[in-house]
Amino acid sequence: MKRSGFVKIISTAVAAMLLMSLIFTGCSGNSDSLGVALITSAAGANDKGYNESAIKGLEKAKEEMGINYKVVESSDVPGSLTQLAEAGYKVIFSLEYNFDALIKGVGGNKSIAEQYPDTTFVIFNDNPNVNEDGTVINKNVISVIFDVHEASFLAGALSTLVNENAKTLFSDKDYNFTEGDKGRKIGFLGGTKSNGITVFSYGFAEGINYMAEQLNVKYTYLSDYNAGFSDPAAGSTKANTYYQDGANIVNAVAGAVGDGVDSKAKEVKKLSIEVDANKDENQPGHILTSVLKNTEVPVLEIVGKYKDNKLSEINGKALSYNLASGATGITDLSVMESKIAPEGKDKWNEIKSQLDSISKKIADGEIKVTNAQAGEAFDKTKLKNLSMPND
Repeated sequence: MKRSGFVKIISTAVAAMLLMSLIFTGCSGNSDSLGVALITSAAGANDKGYNESAIKGLEKAKEEMGINYKVVESSDVPGSLTQLAEAGYKVIFSLEYNFDALIKGVGGNKSIAEQYPDTTFVIFNDNPNVNEDGTVINKNVISVIFDVHEASFLAGALSTLVNENAKTLFSDKDYNFTEGDKGRKIGFLGGTKSNGITVFSYGFAEGINYMAEQLNVKYTYLSDYNAGFSDPAAGSTKANTYYQDGANIVNAVAGAVGDGVDSKAKEVKKLSIEVDANKDENQPGHILTSVLKNTEVPVLEIVGKYKDNKLSEINGKALSYNLASGATGITDLSVMESKIAPEGKDKWNEIKSQLDSISKKIADGEIKVTNAQAGEAFDKTKLKNLSMPND
């Protein structure tokens, strides 16, 4: 054998070993006889939200069902999916927004789902596993969709209500809100422009507009969908631009970028909105609420189906989790409530009652919120009381 060929073989073997080392970093529990694994999104296992919530679901599955699990952090999602399926894992959750290789295949290769028909792959925040005619592409892929458009609508309505009543609700020494028309601006920072992000943004915008119509006021929506997910300093800088422009509230759907927004909100004595988990305590009194995407709920449910040999009931389906499921919604607002001035308590209770009423109207279908994850088109021209110059 020529030396160059030998070196090439050795290099390939070393690369494979390094990949395996990367993939199995973050293993939880012992050898997993039931074959459950999870690949985190780019925000990582310790994101205090989306990923941590899913891992909490796996922890509960271990405690309640005796199921061990493996957690993977990898920049190569297709490679990780392949390696885990090849290793024998039978249920693989992937929290990253990366579907092409799994669903349709890339580079002339068969899809990963087709290559491993005995493995169930679970993806989140979109349903790419359907053809244009609505038929299922891969019967071993489950799509998990959170109705965060509904929860975001509530957060938008809350934002307008709080912004319009800030002088009554808060002490001047604790907050520094921009008043009047100059303060009728609300910001939104998205990590990227994908259905998994715009589903938050469009629902949020519609909620702002809904309440602005009720109150006969006009708002401006300041948006940026290029914030990324890992740089808090960038979030702080961008949020400050919005705050200095008059916005009193900035909503961040951008992983760790949101931490920077929260810190800036505290610094300038205004408000932010968080997502995924209840992060209201991160900057008490400066995070108005968190739009919840509780990945623990579907993870626990799907693992339970697997343990009971009932995956066939949900394989190939898109599972939708609405406000009533407990997988989405907004927080109970208790942290924010502790910061309400004594003279603002009655108004605060009135606002909470209005939110309850809106939630019921959404559940009853009286209020229809655009669901970008389901492919519904968003028409900003229908928002008569909200200008969206950057969308």
